[in-house]
Amino acid sequence: MTEGYNAIAGRSVERLAALSDGLFAVAMTLLVLDLKVPAAEAIHSDEALLVALADLAPRLLIYLMSFMILGIFWVGQQTQLNQLTQSDRNLTWIHLALLFAISLLPFSTSLMAEFMTLRAALLVYWLNILAFGVILYAAWYYACRAGLLRPEMTEAMQHLLVRRIVSSQALYAFGAALCVVNTFWSIGFILAVQLNYVIAPRIWFLRRL
Repeated sequence: MTEGYNAIAGRSVERLAALSDGLFAVAMTLLVLDLKVPAAEAIHSDEALLVALADLAPRLLIYLMSFMILGIFWVGQQTQLNQLTQSDRNLTWIHLALLFAISLLPFSTSLMAEFMTLRAALLVYWLNILAFGVILYAAWYYACRAGLLRPEMTEAMQHLLVRRIVSSQALYAFGAALCVVNTFWSIGFILAVQLNYVIAPRIWFLRRL
């Protein structure tokens, strides 16, 4: 009875994609809640308001980074789901694990925005990103082994998606390691990596990452 249920559970790629879209959207929305409007009682002029807004710049930068990382991994997940003929119970739960990691990003973002100079906060943020990559890799590995891919997906195309995940995680890991020198170096490098994937520059060696 249980085996029969497991054989038919979680097979809809469309339902999985819909749930993912909703949770990504919620996580993106929650990020902005960390940007607080300056207290009205402390603002008595345009200059004071501009200074207060300038003080928000570091938090805005972290917000931008996190919004981009969610966008990058949303594209990555949708790319995988679009290559499937169907899902199954195991793959669905792997993607639910990814959504759990996604739901934690507003917390790790707020932590890093509050403690930008501390390595521990940066490492927590990076571990959150690492979880995205590890789970997305596991989802693709399982889908390939379980025969859930569309017939037109060649072995070369399968390896392309694997290389994309591995190369990006290697770059994020290098960026996290820079916190040994300075956390701002780490943040700057991670931001540059994200901009590379968002903009997709027409530079051969960058486009292969």
